[in-house]
Amino acid sequence: MGHGQIILGQEQRRRLLAMGIRFFLAAALTACGTPGGYAPFALGCVAAAGGGPLGAAALAGTGLGAVLFLRFSRALPHMAAAILLFTAAQAFRGSRLLTKRRIVALTAAGIFLAVGSIYVIQSLAPLDNAAPCAAAAVLTGLSAWYFHPLLEQERERLEPDSLLFLGAALLLALADVTVGELSLGRAFLSLLLLYTACQRGGAAGAAAGLGVGLMTDLCTGSGGVLFGGAYGLGGLLAGQGGSRSRAALGYFAGVFTALLPVKNQLAVPLLLEAVFGTGVFLMLPGRLFNGKRVLRAPAAEGAGGRERLRTQLNRTAAALRDLYDSMSRGAPPSTEENPAVVFDRAAEKVCRGCALCDLCWQREYTGTFNALNDATPYLLERGRAMAKDLPAYFADRCIHLQDLLAAINGELSAFLLRRQYRRQLEETRRSAQGQYAQLSDLLSATAAGLGEAVPASAPAAESRIGAALRPKEGESVCGDTVVSFRTEGGQLCLLLADGMGSGEGARKESALTCRLLRQFLEAGIEPEAALKTLNAAMALRGAETGSFTTVDLITCRTETGETAFYKFGAAPSYVKKGGTVRRITGGTLPVGLRGTPASPDVTRATLAPGSFAVMVSDGVADPGRDEWLQDLLAGWEGEDPQELAGLILRESIRREGLQDDCGIQVLYLPKTNGKSV
Repeated sequence: MGHGQIILGQEQRRRLLAMGIRFFLAAALTACGTPGGYAPFALGCVAAAGGGPLGAAALAGTGLGAVLFLRFSRALPHMAAAILLFTAAQAFRGSRLLTKRRIVALTAAGIFLAVGSIYVIQSLAPLDNAAPCAAAAVLTGLSAWYFHPLLEQERERLEPDSLLFLGAALLLALADVTVGELSLGRAFLSLLLLYTACQRGGAAGAAAGLGVGLMTDLCTGSGGVLFGGAYGLGGLLAGQGGSRSRAALGYFAGVFTALLPVKNQLAVPLLLEAVFGTGVFLMLPGRLFNGKRVLRAPAAEGAGGRERLRTQLNRTAAALRDLYDSMSRGAPPSTEENPAVVFDRAAEKVCRGCALCDLCWQREYTGTFNALNDATPYLLERGRAMAKDLPAYFADRCIHLQDLLAAINGELSAFLLRRQYRRQLEETRRSAQGQYAQLSDLLSATAAGLGEAVPASAPAAESRIGAALRPKEGESVCGDTVVSFRTEGGQLCLLLADGMGSGEGARKESALTCRLLRQFLEAGIEPEAALKTLNAAMALRGAETGSFTTVDLITCRTETGETAFYKFGAAPSYVKKGGTVRRITGGTLPVGLRGTPASPDVTRATLAPGSFAVMVSDGVADPGRDEWLQDLLAGWEGEDPQELAGLILRESIRREGLQDDCGIQVLYLPKTNGKSV
């Protein structure tokens, strides 16, 4: 089987998996109905899946679900709306109209309302049926809004809110699976809300609980806001911080308090479901809560302990710096061995006992010297000597020519090995010397940080980030990696690494580079020192693997707009403000190609509110002909960085044809009060 067939098989399996996911999601979501016999979540899934084979799979899935879960009288309008949604997506496939999230949501709600209103008007009680139809239309639009980021083909990162909405919808589809009075679907929904509140805080827990609760009220027909009030108050109290047991107690207390004044037949089952959810929550493995660790301040040994640590770090740094200086002072001058030693040693073995020794090495010494000197470049280039390398007057006169060539080749091999060893030794010495210098700088910086009082940082200003990845044509994984995070000091960091080549090997190299650099930055190390240290380490690693990685780093203080661009062999970045675009480039080699010392290219700028910072890999746009990208940025008037990243990717695919992996990351600083300052 050829390489092309393997790649084609991988692509087919990936496409079939994507179709299967959409098919089963749409089928399962059809089981989650609302009063009036509507299935809005399934229709939202069909709208978000779009056109083409993936949309057809979702349409087929909801068709199966309609047969299994809906009455015939309700299945007809449901399938009519689903077919219209798929037809609209197919008709506008390839255009930008139905790629926008809000357009997809409005289209889904509008088509549902158009179809549903016909059946409502024709019903015996149109006024009674109007409210359930309108509520289902709203849920259809919301479903399309939340499902769109999950089912969009070019989206690589999953949004937590969308995952929460999908999980809640799937669990509500299981609401009718009961054990006694306990609904398993709603019991696990309590678990999901409790985990969300514990991980994301009280505000997010209350919002998630209220939204999911209102959905549950509508689906169960509770006739009020029973679930909305219980879930909302439970999420608020569960997210107040503290241990896992306190979160569980807070959730149960919130649900219990909300149910005290309620006289509803669903109140007791709801309380049992809350008990079940909190019990399972307390049994979850601890590794699921790694992101929720509480860092306790060290016991105040006072400034004395910190001062001793600072002194120790400074002394260690000074020792490493002295070691670095001693290696510089004591290193012998780097001199290459003269290739003439090859002929001298060969002549000692062959020519000394020859009858023509005096003729060649005394009376005709100049001619012999010139003959061997002229042959030297050919020997070093080829790695062995041949008779044709020597001039005719010398070769015809030598009576031991073959013995001399054999001796020269033996000495030449030894000469080349000695030269290779000396060069490797020198490179290792320089690398070790650079490592000592970098470690000394890191320890000095850490000690300086310990000696300073850390001022209270201003609250981080709002920022938005969009990203897009796409593998090279024929590859199943992208060799580029994008990462964004905020350090404890409040600094926002955006990383884009491009591994050598493409495929899984390139992905591993770029992911490793991003992971190591993120660890340095989150430890409080300055970006330039972190990049220099990373380059030194990757240079030693690259000597064995032969690989290298480009690194593009943006650091931003969002409250002030102070931004720095760090580049190790990376493609240009762009700063957009209104219709003005600034191009930021660098000339340093990628990480792993250059030994120490090597510093990244650094460009500093200030981003005003309403500005974009765009970083791309070289597969998106050739640095030598990226005018189209600058024109696109200058003419774009939106404010959604994710939409901009998707637009750049689509235009790049159209122009470049996915000849390389594509990675894009966009930072946007929103305008203040709707106005740029």
